[in-house]
Amino acid sequence: MKIHLVSGGCGFVGRNMVKRLLSTTKDKVFMVDDLSIGRHPSDWLDNFESKMLNDLELIGSDERLYFWKGDFRNLLFYMRENPRYIQDKYGIEFERFSDVFHFAAIVGGRLKIDGDPMIVALDLSIDAEFFYWLTQHKPARVLYPSSSAAYPISLQTTTDAIALSEGDIDFNKNLGTPDMTYGWSKLTGEFLAKIAAKYYGIKIACIRPFSGYGEDQELAYPVPAIAARAAGKENPFEVWGTGKQGRDFVHIDDVIDFIFILLDRVSDGSAYNIGSGKLTSFLDLIEVFGEIAGYEPTVKPLLDKPVGVHSRYANMQLVTDTFGWKPKISIKEGMTRVYNKQLERIKNEAK
Repeated sequence: MKIHLVSGGCGFVGRNMVKRLLSTTKDKVFMVDDLSIGRHPSDWLDNFESKMLNDLELIGSDERLYFWKGDFRNLLFYMRENPRYIQDKYGIEFERFSDVFHFAAIVGGRLKIDGDPMIVALDLSIDAEFFYWLTQHKPARVLYPSSSAAYPISLQTTTDAIALSEGDIDFNKNLGTPDMTYGWSKLTGEFLAKIAAKYYGIKIACIRPFSGYGEDQELAYPVPAIAARAAGKENPFEVWGTGKQGRDFVHIDDVIDFIFILLDRVSDGSAYNIGSGKLTSFLDLIEVFGEIAGYEPTVKPLLDKPVGVHSRYANMQLVTDTFGWKPKISIKEGMTRVYNKQLERIKNEAK
């Protein structure tokens, strides 16, 4: 029986990965999260039931999902002190983890990235502990999620908006400046992934997701927040900045699909974009949600709000040429799903 490790398993990407693993395999999943950002599995798993084994929660009638609540760094420390910590404490016998998905991070929207950059820098400590543990444990395969924030901000200005290509980050040349401490931490993580593969034989792939979104994403993120305001027929419609700043939106289902393709094909720590390859401004996004909601709001810019770089979108040519992959979910379909979820939430709260 395979057992996979998902750190940050209760966050947006993590819980979607956990649900995918449970629904498409018969494997076991060991999930770690301190719930500082993520939501307890009882909030997002159907037919939830669980029991406690010491401080480990066994979830589901088949007990295929284990939930260890706490700081991932603490678990890494315990496993560094005793490589058989999980086996000895909980009686779960396995030689090594199969697939390891490392989503544990201090993340948030633009307000967190710009408003509290030093706490975001703690991601450096999480990743340093994680990569050191990898070299000792040597799991079968590893997924390290980097970010489009790792790209140089000099390529994402008002006058020089270009589709960002994997080759724009080259550790053998002078690197540009990434986006705040979050970008630095992810850039460092990519470098450590290369080191882990080259010097320690770890089979690892990196992704650079652009603006991922989905139906169950927290309202602190722009897509569900805009969808909620559209569902409430907000007018005038407030937008941070001018609204002309753009992003590359990609649905979480497409992100998860591509992760498994990468794990099957990449093992040397190389990083690949995950995006639509299209730049969508926030004004465009408001227009899409207005069409879905059936109204045309007046847009009210909030020029005192943080907006980040002006334009960030992916060049998907390398991914298409190498893997033959393209996202399946269009902007209209994906945003409709998010809108319907927010509309349902608003109606339920009104009862």
